[in-house]
Amino acid sequence: MWIAELWRYPVKSMAGERLAEATLGENGITGDRIVQVLGPRGRIVTARTDSWLLGHRAVLGADGEPVIDGRPWRQLRLPEGYQLRRYEGVDRFDVLPLLVATDGAIAAFGRDGRRLRPNIVIGGVEGLAERTWEKRALRVGETLVGIEKLRQRCVMTTYDPDTLAQDVGVLRDIVARFDGRLALNCWVVRGGTVRVGDRVELAG
Repeated sequence: MWIAELWRYPVKSMAGERLAEATLGENGITGDRIVQVLGPRGRIVTARTDSWLLGHRAVLGADGEPVIDGRPWRQLRLPEGYQLRRYEGVDRFDVLPLLVATDGAIAAFGRDGRRLRPNIVIGGVEGLAERTWEKRALRVGETLVGIEKLRQRCVMTTYDPDTLAQDVGVLRDIVARFDGRLALNCWVVRGGTVRVGDRVELAG
């Protein structure tokens, strides 16, 4: 097995960036989800309720600050009542800091893997083997990633990552064929730098 893809999402619920390498630490990939969107009531909003967020693309600039649609994040104009806030607490993640998917499960899913919003995609995995990996670990060189359990999927999977067109049948299909769960909730046991192409071993 090997690392096939690496993804970072500097702004929560916006489209992210594909990486050649990434640094993993206590809070997952450095620079992941470090800015949040607050709605008119001052609460965090996501694409589950505000799907238009997926139409913005965020990358991390050389200075460590997010750039949205080519502009510094503080310059982005949002609808009235919405604002951006930088926040790097560990509770900024919906579940755990890393989401790991496999090429086998994505192939079985039969749709664009970006709908699952993974941080790491592992290649060379046969079929739905990831479903037997709960409570184990993934070793990439000196880096170790702990696996908790399969991720319960939500309405965000129903939006096309390019057109934002919604197909509610996608989530129904995930429920029917995969018990509503795809990809793995993970955390970093031992950090380090990982790169696309690095060998991955299943441990534990």
